[in-house]
Amino acid sequence: MAAAASAVATAAAAAAGKNESGPLGVPDRTASAFRAGAVAFSAHDLRGEFGLDYCHNEVAMAINVRPAVTRMTPYSPGKPVEEVRRELGLERVVKLASNENPLGPSPKAIEAVERAAETMHLYPDASAHDLNAALGYHLRLAPERIVIGNGSDELIHLLGLVLLENESDELVMGDPSFVRYEASAQLANARLVKVPLDEDFRHDLPAMAKAVTERTRLVYIANPNNPTGTIVRRDEFERFLGDLPTDVLVVLDEAYYEYAAGADGYPSSLDYVHANRNVFGMRTFSKAYGLAGIRVGYGFGPPEVVDAIHRAREPFNVNSLAQAAAIAALGDREHLARTVATNRAGLERLGLLMRSLGASVVESYGNFAFVDLGRPAEPVFEALLRKGVIVRAGRHIGHPDCLRVTVGTDEELDFFEEAIREALAPSVFV
Repeated sequence: MAAAASAVATAAAAAAGKNESGPLGVPDRTASAFRAGAVAFSAHDLRGEFGLDYCHNEVAMAINVRPAVTRMTPYSPGKPVEEVRRELGLERVVKLASNENPLGPSPKAIEAVERAAETMHLYPDASAHDLNAALGYHLRLAPERIVIGNGSDELIHLLGLVLLENESDELVMGDPSFVRYEASAQLANARLVKVPLDEDFRHDLPAMAKAVTERTRLVYIANPNNPTGTIVRRDEFERFLGDLPTDVLVVLDEAYYEYAAGADGYPSSLDYVHANRNVFGMRTFSKAYGLAGIRVGYGFGPPEVVDAIHRAREPFNVNSLAQAAAIAALGDREHLARTVATNRAGLERLGLLMRSLGASVVESYGNFAFVDLGRPAEPVFEALLRKGVIVRAGRHIGHPDCLRVTVGTDEELDFFEEAIREALAPSVFV
């Protein structure tokens, strides 16, 4: 197959009048650019270099993709820093859009990755034994109640695979909340029931309880909620749980757990798992632990659910670098404490700033602020982008007057403050 590919590339180069070729049959200019690491190809580049259109097959095909899949909306992560810098010709770009840790990962995690890199030619431990043991000690849970994923996103996907079968099953979630819950229901062609948040942007637990039927298999509660940062309290959650059939799995998505853990009345999913309730907890190393780029999250709950996920997951789903980084990060309490303190100060600063500019700010227990400008937010979002600040606009989640702003470093928040003051100037809305 490699020889055939080389022959095709060489023939393509010849057809384009470029008979000289480097290794792999790639034209000399292209091959040298590859070696220099200096080329980022587009479809136009490929057509120009090879004289062939690699991006459009001329043969008509009739591949039948499941309708449930074609109805799904691909996840939109927002613009990367490099793309904004390149498109707008900016030198300085600050990303406050993805709820990442502005302090970065623990130095201990970086050292662990450097050591683990020496053996990355080997497959990772498929059972993630050492990380599972570290989490078991941290959570005081037996290993058979813990499952580790390629980010908690993978666990959301797997829960849908093992619990939702077809349109006779239902998933209940708040609206707006994390969009991947919705995707897991759509992929299974299950019925999605979205219950609007209450007037304080919190999960409306009484309304969610009423939405549960004999067909409901999964209920998701993001606590704190993304994108609003609000939480449900222990007393109301226990009433909600008591109103539900025990064969309905309630998933407490605690991606921002470390930021909210000290809040008065904040319920930990771990307490309910220890009590053998129908609760599955999810947490991640992507937020407070600063490992978003390496993808590792974990869940814990009823043994039969954990076993089902293990049966459905890929055999080497968490890479060896991620496993090593997570173990090290879990043990660096000093870095975690510094992260939480930085976030608390940043949230307070953002709240004071935005209220001084006439906006409403929802009380947040995450690492971001949900801001209601009281006017269309899209022009402000675009103005911030032109100034080199990336945030999240609320139009796509049904709140066109809102922005979500991640807490950054003091320097990043200085940059944001200057930009938002200019972006909210009257001329932006003319």
